[in-house]
Amino acid sequence: MCEDLDIQLPTQSFASTTGQINLNQLPQDWLVLYFYPKDSTPGCTTQAVDFSCLKDQFAQLGCEVIGVSRDSVKAHQNFTTKQDLTISLISDPDQQLCEHFDVIKEKNMYGKKVMGVERSSFIFHQAKLVKSYRKVKAAGHAAQVLADLKQLQAG
Repeated sequence: MCEDLDIQLPTQSFASTTGQINLNQLPQDWLVLYFYPKDSTPGCTTQAVDFSCLKDQFAQLGCEVIGVSRDSVKAHQNFTTKQDLTISLISDPDQQLCEHFDVIKEKNMYGKKVMGVERSSFIFHQAKLVKSYRKVKAAGHAAQVLADLKQLQAG
């Protein structure tokens, strides 16, 4: 985790389900940015639904939650509609954000080596990375991030 703390938020804007998002210009002091492999797959659906269900609790703590995958905005919009998601999803088809956060990893898919997104999450406070999670398991992760955020805010 220590090497992750050097990661800075990029300054450019990215297309999302809620329009263009510049991660450096969000009104909230806290940000949870999570990366996931693919819309509408079981683990990714669990994770997105869990973060959406907890969105109000994150908001009460002054925290925005944003998901990122390589899927298109259209795929994100379909996913959002189908699952009633309440969080923004950034489309990163050119892997610019994924590479910036070093989440593209070699994976074993049905015995074949492929490059894909390693499920990862990051908590930022005033644009400074304060906690990172690598090789995340989807189930229960949103609740863990919320608990950790409360702990970080408690000091």
